[in-house]
Amino acid sequence: MDETFRPSPLAVAVLSLLHAGPLHPYAMQRLIKLWGKDRVVNVGQRANLYKTIRRLEESGLVAVLQTERDQRYPERTVYELTEAGRAAARDWLAQMIAAPRAEFPQFPAALSFVMLLGPEQTLAALEQRAQALAATLAAIDADLAQYSGTLPRVTLMDDEYRRAVTAAELGWVQGVVEDLKAGTLTWNFEMFAEIAGGLPGGDALGSWPG
Repeated sequence: MDETFRPSPLAVAVLSLLHAGPLHPYAMQRLIKLWGKDRVVNVGQRANLYKTIRRLEESGLVAVLQTERDQRYPERTVYELTEAGRAAARDWLAQMIAAPRAEFPQFPAALSFVMLLGPEQTLAALEQRAQALAATLAAIDADLAQYSGTLPRVTLMDDEYRRAVTAAELGWVQGVVEDLKAGTLTWNFEMFAEIAGGLPGGDALGSWPG
């Protein structure tokens, strides 16, 4: 196995799907979307899926079983799981669950420089985010209500996690919105000009953020 191959959510999804039996890439993408796993696995671009499968094949984790030919569809390559792939799927899943990984999502990156917007623009943006989060939370609750009575809980744990994280973020955003409205959280460029010299690297900031 290629030791440089770093597991990704998409790679783990491919190996996990192939545990059930051989599939071609289109069927993999369709199943991920059908089961709602495209909310946690980025399978929007089929080119990324093909690239991942190619890497898995080069690493000996999947193998070509056969090529399907049908006049109604383009030629399709069917892949199966190798024994190395079967072991890798379990190892990768255990690692991804056990060890938190440093990720770089967009929202906290933007928050780290939110002072550039000013309190009023920040308030407007966070109110929009709160509305979007509330809608997402309602959609997750609807899905859980629909499927929790028919599917085993273990198949819905990704939705449970998404709900917990979304609810926590919504609560935090709403708290910041209230602080901005009350004026207990505020800032201006003059404030930063006064403290810039005392910050690490403050000399390089010059007149930032003015």
